[in-house]
Amino acid sequence: MTEFNKILIANRGEIAVRVIRTAKQMGYYTVAVFSDADANALHVQLADEAVHIGPSTVADSYLRIDAIIAAAKATGADAIHPGYGFLSENCDFAAACEANGICFIGPPSAAIKLMGSKRLSKLAVEKAGVPTIPGYDGADQDLTTLVKEASRIGPPLMIKASAGGGGRGMRLVDDLSLVETEINSARSEAQNAFGSGELILERAVLKPRHIEVQIFADQHGSCVYLGERDCSVQRRHQKVVEEAPSPFMTAELRQLMGEAAVKVARLCDYVGAGTVEFLVDDEANFYFLEMNTRLQVEHPVTEMITHQDLVAWQLRVAAGEPLPLQQDQIELTGHAIEVRLYAENAYQDFLPQTGNVHLWQTEVLDGVRIDAGIQSGSVVSPYYDSMLAKIITYGQDRNTAIRKLDRALANSVLLGTQTNKRFLRQLITHPQFKAGAATTGFIADNQGDWYPVTATEEAFSACLAAALQHIKNLAHANLTHGIGHRSRITLQGDQQQHRITVSGQSLLTVQGSDICYQMQITIHNQKAQMQISVDGKPSIRRTVYFHVESQTLYLDDGQNTQEFADISHAPADKSAQKGSGKVLAPMDGNLISIQVQPGDPVKQGDIVAIVEAMKMEHQLRATVNGQVDRIEAMIGDQLKARQLILLINEEKTPE
Repeated sequence: MTEFNKILIANRGEIAVRVIRTAKQMGYYTVAVFSDADANALHVQLADEAVHIGPSTVADSYLRIDAIIAAAKATGADAIHPGYGFLSENCDFAAACEANGICFIGPPSAAIKLMGSKRLSKLAVEKAGVPTIPGYDGADQDLTTLVKEASRIGPPLMIKASAGGGGRGMRLVDDLSLVETEINSARSEAQNAFGSGELILERAVLKPRHIEVQIFADQHGSCVYLGERDCSVQRRHQKVVEEAPSPFMTAELRQLMGEAAVKVARLCDYVGAGTVEFLVDDEANFYFLEMNTRLQVEHPVTEMITHQDLVAWQLRVAAGEPLPLQQDQIELTGHAIEVRLYAENAYQDFLPQTGNVHLWQTEVLDGVRIDAGIQSGSVVSPYYDSMLAKIITYGQDRNTAIRKLDRALANSVLLGTQTNKRFLRQLITHPQFKAGAATTGFIADNQGDWYPVTATEEAFSACLAAALQHIKNLAHANLTHGIGHRSRITLQGDQQQHRITVSGQSLLTVQGSDICYQMQITIHNQKAQMQISVDGKPSIRRTVYFHVESQTLYLDDGQNTQEFADISHAPADKSAQKGSGKVLAPMDGNLISIQVQPGDPVKQGDIVAIVEAMKMEHQLRATVNGQVDRIEAMIGDQLKARQLILLINEEKTPE
């Protein structure tokens, strides 16, 4: 037995919060670590102790093995839980814990090293008889060799970073004339994300199921699988929706894949929680993809259908206890689905967003679980992954789980930054998803079904926002000039400007461009109850949540979350006119490359700069034909959203 009493969680966000919760319930003391950006983060507040480990950038904080080991020693932590991401699959970190007499709550460093390389792990499982996808996994990483092997494999081709995951360093190539460019791009992203530019090439299995098997092994030779998770719904090769069990699964296939996963675990003398991932084609042929030597983001769906706490299992196994259950004791009941709430604009190529969380509120009912790393007052920074929370529901059947999840999403309110909430609701209520027929091509194949707030929806929300702004104006008028009864308000939404007239006090008349509402509003902090009627029809009571920050009003009207700028007294913004040639930072981030110089000719669509934010590289393209006039930023600059990077003089079209 390995006895430990205090656990340092070498991570941040929702996984740190989740580990702290179980560790406390089991009687352990907890230690958080934090960077400059996370000084006031939720996981820091919940832990018994917290240690500052460096600046905001991950390379200077959460990836610093020496700083984390020093934090453990300073606080007397005799065990470290790595969470997921960061150092969780770093064999040197596991070895450093072992060398310093600290219990690493995870597998041995040798297992991490073998399975941490997609190339080496693929070679190992092939020898063990587990099916793999044809491709190239050789040690020769010369560009000429990779291009030659790509031609041999042929399109469609998948380029993958051998180290790491999360979709970084991954490219799908349909046109071999682009393969050299894509290899260089994938290698650059992999090097920045994982410290290794090693790649593998595989024949792309188009529109497969992405199904993974949860395994657990103890220090006494026992290894079990706890069913599977279907993670097919993805964007940018990153999972968005996960469920257990898979709607595609049969009992026979589950046993075959489970036994294959256990075989993979045994070949590397595995201990602890792990996940073996497979691609499954439409004929139920499955191929080894990779093994994640850690707890997965989506572990809650397995917990809900097995009624087990997998973090508790991790702590017990790390302490030397045998597995709580053997294979024949594991039962799967009901259905669970998880969605990942991201700070991103799902309708602009999933562009990450940053900002302050002015309000975070959820409705938790039976069968609903919220794993979040944020609270009201949190800050969404550009330094880390854009996932904010996981919303998970459980039902006796899949339809019930979907229905609960849609309600849980509708009642999850986040004001201050854009999220993918609307997009998630569109995904899980889509007929193809509800039929259990979604593959990895689901999001791309149904692009027309994912649409932002419509002009009609925005116009209605603008009227609600104007009514709230009018009440604010009344309160101000009472204090300064006496009571005012009418406001003429101009709000800028995503779709258009809205000129709205609001009059009255207890009963408001709200006149938009083509519709008139009667409203009575009762406000309680950031919550407003609105009694709304249109054209004399029966009134409907609606609850909305809002926050006013300077001239910006954030609104969740129960259907959509939107942001309106009050530009009633603002001068016209001439810089927003088409053809300005400005290349602006799309979000807070680090400028890692500028591809042009002053005087260079560019065409619309050319890549002119690359910004790294939230662990992803974002290519910025010229929006006009012309010539680069000047460059206003330097490589390495930490940019703010909408900061000018460079200016292009637009080429004049002859009249």
